[in-house]
Amino acid sequence: MTGLVVCVVVLAAASAYGVLNRRRSGRVRVRGRDGGKRLGAAELGEDLGERATLVQFSSAFCAPCRATRRVLGEVTDLVPGVRHIEIDAEDHLGLVRALDILKTPTVLVLDSDGHVVRRATGQPRKADVIAALGEAVSSPSRATP
Repeated sequence: MTGLVVCVVVLAAASAYGVLNRRRSGRVRVRGRDGGKRLGAAELGEDLGERATLVQFSSAFCAPCRATRRVLGEVTDLVPGVRHIEIDAEDHLGLVRALDILKTPTVLVLDSDGHVVRRATGQPRKADVIAALGEAVSSPSRATP
């Protein structure tokens, strides 16, 4: 009987964790640790977008990464001056560590100066990406020290 109770408790805890993790996945949000980080062509291997840049960290066997690539491509087609850069996380481990990328896909939304203004872990929704771009495009340019 005690074994059954333990199994039920473990199952309930695992289910609760799974539900919470799934709800958080893909949300575009501001993270305090990203404050002040700036990326440029040297780190990304490509030029930034004129108004904003969507940086996607992917891995080879990641199904949500393919869907994220499609969503970000649709957004860049809709919003002028926005660029999508996809980075293979396995080939850029130093950058992954520096930016605290813990899973793929992870999308960073950069303003025109390359400052990280938003981050999404998991597959983001198109509407959330567009809203995050609105913030990146409207944010005042920051002077670099």
